[in-house]
Amino acid sequence: MSFPSFSSIELIATAPMGLEAVVAREVRDLGYEQVTVENGRVTFTGDLLAVCRANLWLRTADRVLIKMAQFEARTFDDLFEGVKALPWPDWIPEDGEFPVEGRSHKSQLSSVPACQGIVKKAVVESMKPRYGTEWFRETEGRYVIEVSLLNDIATITLDTTGPGLHKRGYRKLVTEAPLKETMAAAMVLLSRWQPERPLYDPFCGSGTIPIEAAMIGWNIAPGLRRSFNAESWPVISEALWSEAREEAFDLVKDDIPLQIGGSDIDPAAIEVALAAAKSAGLAKELRFHTLPVSKALPAGDYGCLITNPPYGERLGDREEVERALRQFGQMHKQLPNWSAFILSPSKQMEHYLGRKADKKRKLFNGRIECALYQFFAPGGLFGWRKDSSTSGN
Repeated sequence: MSFPSFSSIELIATAPMGLEAVVAREVRDLGYEQVTVENGRVTFTGDLLAVCRANLWLRTADRVLIKMAQFEARTFDDLFEGVKALPWPDWIPEDGEFPVEGRSHKSQLSSVPACQGIVKKAVVESMKPRYGTEWFRETEGRYVIEVSLLNDIATITLDTTGPGLHKRGYRKLVTEAPLKETMAAAMVLLSRWQPERPLYDPFCGSGTIPIEAAMIGWNIAPGLRRSFNAESWPVISEALWSEAREEAFDLVKDDIPLQIGGSDIDPAAIEVALAAAKSAGLAKELRFHTLPVSKALPAGDYGCLITNPPYGERLGDREEVERALRQFGQMHKQLPNWSAFILSPSKQMEHYLGRKADKKRKLFNGRIECALYQFFAPGGLFGWRKDSSTSGN
């Protein structure tokens, strides 16, 4: 079993199902090449600065974890000894709070509460010699430990993020069925949209897709407006966080003109979108309107429609949803040079658009299985060749 060193730490960016390759591409774009992609996670190697940069920059990951160890654990003794052997005092100070979360699947240690208790006890035993105490107050800083058991293999991690990375900090209010910011960003990245092109969302709800697109267009790190658990950790200095944030501020490209807008039939949703855009510092760059999709027709050539229409399961009734999707199909026909990317559980989307999708990608919006339907403009995405427009997705 190898212990993490501060110069070479194994990190895990957890990923929604179906977005692992997108997260991996983001990690590589940050300059970290030792990347392993698995179901629901992307593992990579970095240093303490990488913890800061990954939290600030990853748009589509759920959170950033430090991988403390992975070992076989068929008995509680295996689990206890494996966890106790780890260098917890190197990470957790004497007064740090260290709750334990857990999950188990296809493993002999199937009782999650029992595993959590064993891990907690093992961490305490590991820390006693260093701090010379039998009792820890747990009053300063938050160090969430997770034990994950799969096929009798225990993975022990330390959560650097805290509240999920989808919580950017700009959305104070929400609509009835909001799209997560991480999924909205993934849709924009998968579209390969470029900021010189128009982008429009005719079912914009609280404005998440246009706001995330604007942040991508201006290269704004999504974590700049929030804090993270690891910011209070003594092991990661304030200077490292400052270095990462200064780098992010220096890389903002807010001189690029943006042609991004959205509309929704619900005026309350548009109010939420306007408030979120203002909170994100993008109120002057984005255009939101209260319009039914039948009245929405964005201007510009070679643009991109990116949208998450209502499903019917959660919003409105099915007849209204089907009518709106038919109207969306009619709108798209009036925009022959626009590509369209639609996240929907509907099996009829190709019928509503009047053509087969050029590509479909299985994704989950929460617990709802959806497809990202991708309809490219003639000649490919934005006039590029179809066979190269979405390579590497």
